[in-house]
This record gives sequence, C-alpha cells and structure tokens, in this order.
Amino acid sequence: MNLTEPTVVIEARKGLFDLNLKAIWQYRELLYFLIWRDLKVRYKQTLIGVAWAVLQPLMTMLIFTVIFGMFARIPSDGLPYPVFAYAGLLPWTYFSGSLNRVINSVIGDAHLISKVYFPRLILPLCGTVSGLIDFAIAFVLLLGMMVWYGISPTWGLLALPIFLFLALMTALAVGLWLSALNVRYRDVGYTTGFLLQFWMYASPVVYPVSVVPEKWRLLYSLNPMAGVIEGFRWALLGKESPDFGVMAMSATVVLTLFLGGLVFFKNMERTFADVV
Repeated sequence: MNLTEPTVVIEARKGLFDLNLKAIWQYRELLYFLIWRDLKVRYKQTLIGVAWAVLQPLMTMLIFTVIFGMFARIPSDGLPYPVFAYAGLLPWTYFSGSLNRVINSVIGDAHLISKVYFPRLILPLCGTVSGLIDFAIAFVLLLGMMVWYGISPTWGLLALPIFLFLALMTALAVGLWLSALNVRYRDVGYTTGFLLQFWMYASPVVYPVSVVPEKWRLLYSLNPMAGVIEGFRWALLGKESPDFGVMAMSATVVLTLFLGGLVFFKNMERTFADVV
C-alpha cells in the first residue's frame, strides 16, 4: 500500500492585500512555543525572577509620587496619587515592553527566518502576547493597593479586557511598522528608547486627561495610549466617566495603524531572509 506524504506548497502572494492570516492558526503551536521560550529566556538566571514584572512599575510609581504628586502637586482626579500613577503605569509598562519586543522580534530570530518557512507575523504577535504574563503579575499589586486605599471596583471592571486588548493592538500596530523597518534600518531599534520616553510624557500617565485644554483635546486623542490609560483608570478605579471621545479617536487611530502596518509588514517580509 502506498502512503503519500502530505505536501506543503509555498506560493508567492498574489496581491497587496493577500495577507493569508489563516496561516497564523495553522502554525499556532509554533506561536505557543515561542511565547514559552520568550518567558524562559527573559527570567533565566535572574535573582528575583518574575518579581521584576512588579518591581519596575512599583519603583517608577514611587518616583512619580514623590516628584509629581508631592512636589509638583499634579491633580489626580480625586484619587490617591500612588494608585492613580500605578493604574496609568500598568498599561504603559505592558505597552512599552511589548513594543520593544515586537520591534526586535524579527532580527532577534534571524536564524529561524533564514532557515525555515513560517508566517513571519508570528514573531511580532509573540512579543505582545508574552507580555500579558507580566501584566497579570503586576495587576495583583494594583488590586492590593485598591484594598489598602479602600477603593472598590465598579461594573466598569468588565470593560477592562477591552482596554487591555486596545493596548495590545497599539503595541502590535506600531510594532509592525517599526519591526519591518528595523530589519533594513537598524537605527529604528536604537531610537526606540527615546521614542518611548517622549511618548510616555505625551500620554496621561502622570497627569489626567482633564488637565489638557479643551481646544487641544482632539489633537491629544490622536495618541492611542491616551484612550487606553484613561479607560484603565475608569474601569479600575471608578473615577468619573472618561472622555469617550478621546477613547473613540484613539481606537480609530489604532485600527488604522494596524491595518496599514499589517499590509506593510506582509509586503516587506519577502525580503527579510535576504536582509536580516
């Protein structure tokens, strides 16, 4: 009896929008493996292990509380400033860490790209999903702070996964553009630190959206992380209703960046093996 081996045919893309996203599901086991590998490498031979996921936003929160809460006396929408700052740092830390991993994902796995076929989109996707573990660990500390300050969650907590997904999509959308460019122009990776530092202060991490003048609010909402952070504070801390116009504009910007980045990344990936 003749047994025929399954044949895999790799064909060139037929058009600009031929994205072949179903291949991500077909290679889902590779995605799981890369996520697990990323987590193991990140904390391998570290002294305190996953506690780094809490230590970074905690120390930043303490610094911000002293400088911006005590010295500068920046308003915090009636919330204790430590909780206010940490609730903003939580999505920001997840976003910035994920964006860094996504930007370096392609060149970091150059040895795989040059040897075997798989959907290259798995690499940036892995960079965003693996950061969810760190987010979950750091989130426990925020719950403890809410108990300490007597802040009870509201029904808005049910919307938290939406804002977390928006943070993930923001990191992925921006990362698709920059990771593809980073393969050809390594300057992109070198400027990431400056970009994120500037972006953080352009986001409502240490201050509320309410301090932004009304006439600048529409322009400010073009920053997708403004809607994410504002939504996080509303969902977790029960603050007054946020500016839903800011969040709607942020979501629109993220969707536009993602669709454009997806097409750009898929068109650039054909040269990755030659350039990387």
